[in-house]
Amino acid sequence: MDNSCEDKSYILALSCKDQVGIVAAVSAHLAAHDGFILDSQQYADLALGSFFMRVEFAGAGPAFPDRIEQLRDGFAPVAAQYGMRWELVAAAERPRVLVAVSKGSHCLNDLLHRWRTGNLPVDIVGVVSNHPDLRDLTEWHGIAFHHLPIGPDGKDAQEQKILALHEELRADYLVLARYMQVLSSTTVDRLAGKCINIHHSFLPSFKGARPYHQAHSQGVKLIGATAHFVTSDLDEGPIIEQDVERVDHRATQDDLVRIGRDIEARVLARAVRWVAERRVFLNGVRTVVFR
Repeated sequence: MDNSCEDKSYILALSCKDQVGIVAAVSAHLAAHDGFILDSQQYADLALGSFFMRVEFAGAGPAFPDRIEQLRDGFAPVAAQYGMRWELVAAAERPRVLVAVSKGSHCLNDLLHRWRTGNLPVDIVGVVSNHPDLRDLTEWHGIAFHHLPIGPDGKDAQEQKILALHEELRADYLVLARYMQVLSSTTVDRLAGKCINIHHSFLPSFKGARPYHQAHSQGVKLIGATAHFVTSDLDEGPIIEQDVERVDHRATQDDLVRIGRDIEARVLARAVRWVAERRVFLNGVRTVVFR
């Protein structure tokens, strides 16, 4: 197998009811179409009876890319047999992402830097904000900035504009990079499984303003962040990624803010990357993440 074929690889991601023969059926279909498996991960949730699989593969011959549609069409009966939810995409295909922010720049700056340097496999198609503060940062990276404040018509009207922009830009995901507004259930339902948020892991213990200051006053020893899919239950959607760092009595309030922002930025970046690489599957109120 020529390693150069990895540049022309494809990803098959699927989920279905757990049953005998899934892995064999997938492998046999790929083999019958000269698909060379580069990486394969699968997981059976025995409690829920669910099965998840991600396969990255390439063609065994130079003419393989011309036959990918034949492979895709031929897989449809296999998927139907097992009741699969599935997608087959080129590994190089980059999801389109609209980023929403308020005034905090740390997560946005990290995403834009990773995107600009080719280290985040998405296309950032725009940044939307209810404040104008981050326009310069956004436009310096060559990304369009959309200021959509909450006006006299209220939040519902503003969210409708965000949804219209999301559709106009053909965005696949909305990433809330410290967007400090609670989305309505209508918007959340429209973006089910397509909206990613980052928050400090002090919730629900430290709700409201200045969570790091609250944490400092309580003498916490661990601080962290959580990236999750957005649902109508505030900050309780299916978790994609988490991370923590240990602190002690010497850490000031400013230290906690600085450390917390660093954690938030890297946790959100990992979550966006894994979603973009089709590594994340919804599993009820949880997720399956193939790392």
